[in-house]
Amino acid sequence: MYPFSLLAAITFFTRIPLWKLVEIPGEAFRKIIGYWPLTGWITGGITGLTLWGSSFLVPPVVAVILAFVVRLLLTGAFHEDGLGDFFDGFGGGRTKDDILRIMKDSHVGSYALIGIVVYYLLLVNLLASVPAKTAMLLIFSADPLSKMLTALMINYLPYARKESESKAKTIYDKLTFIGIIGVLVFGLLPMVLFLPVKLWCAGILSLAMMAFIYLYIKKKIQGYTGDICGATTLLCEVMFYLGAVGLLNSL
Repeated sequence: MYPFSLLAAITFFTRIPLWKLVEIPGEAFRKIIGYWPLTGWITGGITGLTLWGSSFLVPPVVAVILAFVVRLLLTGAFHEDGLGDFFDGFGGGRTKDDILRIMKDSHVGSYALIGIVVYYLLLVNLLASVPAKTAMLLIFSADPLSKMLTALMINYLPYARKESESKAKTIYDKLTFIGIIGVLVFGLLPMVLFLPVKLWCAGILSLAMMAFIYLYIKKKIQGYTGDICGATTLLCEVMFYLGAVGLLNSL
């Protein structure tokens, strides 16, 4: 089952059509959360390499934009959809029912629009401010790290809706002890291998963002949703870039 769960994770979190090559059992999708950081090796690696390669041809800002356009195509804007719904739901909702209803609404509200614009302005300018090789390594480190933090967060929260109301119609199984170790390894290894020790501290901001979201959603809706997962991943990622660029500029 576990090999199928890895294939299920890649299929679920990216647009790579592995389902055309092998039949993946539905039960495998319940166990994908342990492989989520590993899918970040794929999305982060392709995004980082796109940035580095295009930096030889176009200005830094354009290279960053092209890199994340590639990631949007690779993931189908899966996490960005969640980020927009997160901003709309918690920006416009007051009660748990309001927040859940707004997040499930397919319409894009002003909170989502403004939030995503600000998010990408921050992300693009941060990564364009450092050398392309550095930006590539930051992306390859931040993508798995942010997914690791999100996986750990939801492992200690219940699902906020009924399973039948889930967009994916699947609730993730909780991680076993071995699963948690695997998530930590998959999430931390790129940062440990490719970034200098002085930049590891950038992960503190990502951890702080995850902790804030955990406490906030636990108070507001007493659990998580798929949209919150996507939002947490992107917000933890951009906080890592903020911390890393701050450290580089202060050294």
